[in-house]
Amino acid sequence: MNTELNETEEKKTPERVDYEEEIIKVIRGNQSPAVKKEILNDYHENDIAAVLEELDSTERRKLYALLGLDRVSEIFAYLDDPEEFIEELDEELAADILENMEPDDAVDILEELEDEKSEALIQLMEDEAREDIDLIQSYSDDEIGSKMTTNFVTLELGLTIPQAMKSMVSQAADNDNISTLYVLQEDGTFYGAIDLTDLIVARKYDDMESLVTTSYPFVYDHETIDDVIEELKDYSEDSIPVLDKDKHILGVITSQDMTEIVDEEMGEDYARLAGLSEEEDLEEPLLASLKKRTPWLIVLLFLGMIVATVTGTFEGVIAGIPTIVFFQSVILGMSGNVGTQTLAVTIRVLMDEELSTKQQIGFVLKEMRIGFCNGLIVGIISFGVTGLYIHFIKQFAFGYAFAMAGCIGCALWVAMIISSFVGAIVPILFTKLKVDPAVASGPLISTMNDLVAVITYYGMSMVLLVNILQLDQIAK
Repeated sequence: MNTELNETEEKKTPERVDYEEEIIKVIRGNQSPAVKKEILNDYHENDIAAVLEELDSTERRKLYALLGLDRVSEIFAYLDDPEEFIEELDEELAADILENMEPDDAVDILEELEDEKSEALIQLMEDEAREDIDLIQSYSDDEIGSKMTTNFVTLELGLTIPQAMKSMVSQAADNDNISTLYVLQEDGTFYGAIDLTDLIVARKYDDMESLVTTSYPFVYDHETIDDVIEELKDYSEDSIPVLDKDKHILGVITSQDMTEIVDEEMGEDYARLAGLSEEEDLEEPLLASLKKRTPWLIVLLFLGMIVATVTGTFEGVIAGIPTIVFFQSVILGMSGNVGTQTLAVTIRVLMDEELSTKQQIGFVLKEMRIGFCNGLIVGIISFGVTGLYIHFIKQFAFGYAFAMAGCIGCALWVAMIISSFVGAIVPILFTKLKVDPAVASGPLISTMNDLVAVITYYGMSMVLLVNILQLDQIAK
């Protein structure tokens, strides 16, 4: 028994160290500045960034002076809301911090500041940093050029191995993104890439061109993120070059940039699934939020009116057998749930894979088969449960109760099949029309499936219960 307890304890995952608490203790400790700096050098910049909010402005200023400009610039790149920390600095220091950051990270911070403040900081930067920032800001947010960094190293094609090593070392002083080196032809156009490891292990008499991967992937600066994101995700490279139309390299997309891009795209898709045009933040003005939400709500309002109008056409059925109204919410709810599930799966598949027309048809049929089986299972369960409920709770005759239950089960089955079809086919049609499939939002699909469910439920009730079994006469 004791042995089993010991084994269980050994299998427990050890608790993670609270680095933030340790860092705060160091910052507020009594050690000398030199000792504090040596200790803090062992912590990751992200962990130090996480504690800045716990410090007051005086403690933060002392920390910046202690760590030095380069380290502080790296820390600011990890801040979720850097603008509040930038605002408390004098402009010269703030500009120096931004100047030492990766240009794309600096742009992200500048875009969060007031226009006047942002422009003032840019003017205080050196020409090279200002040019890099102006380049990145020249692209719209949906273009891949807006996500690139100008931190990369290039080599000329005709260099010898020793010359290439010397050139790499000289550029590494200003550009530390050196795991992949980009090779240019005599006219300055992109030729290929060399892995740093291959260059290091090469012999001085080796031909540098033999080390170059000429089929190395690249993207063009004005391509949209939506168009290239799948291609970028397919490669596991540390960075991918961004070229202009003449194939001159302007910057690179790093693996960290890729992670941020994918995260942003997922956030936008999630917002669209909720019926929004884009993500909102806590500080977004009321009017801006209304502009995003109101158009969708108006569209859904009119669709809801159509659902209500269709329901009204079955007024005779409802008047003859009022009990069926009790189960309308079950049909609508399950239909909406199935449609939303199918929509989510379909969007994920379309985002991850390029499907041929045949594969798309196969996928729709597969989702319908899933809807068929799920509908059959749920329909049988609802048949039993609702039949017993109507008989024992509502005190209707056994045959009457299970006739109604049979109609409810069948309607549920058919509605779930159709909802599976709608949830799969709508985003595929959007893709065919060159529209982001995530725009086929959850609320839109749910409302469409409400319409399907109402027509299915009351239509089957009219045919089976009224026209064939004439239960409306029995109810009277």
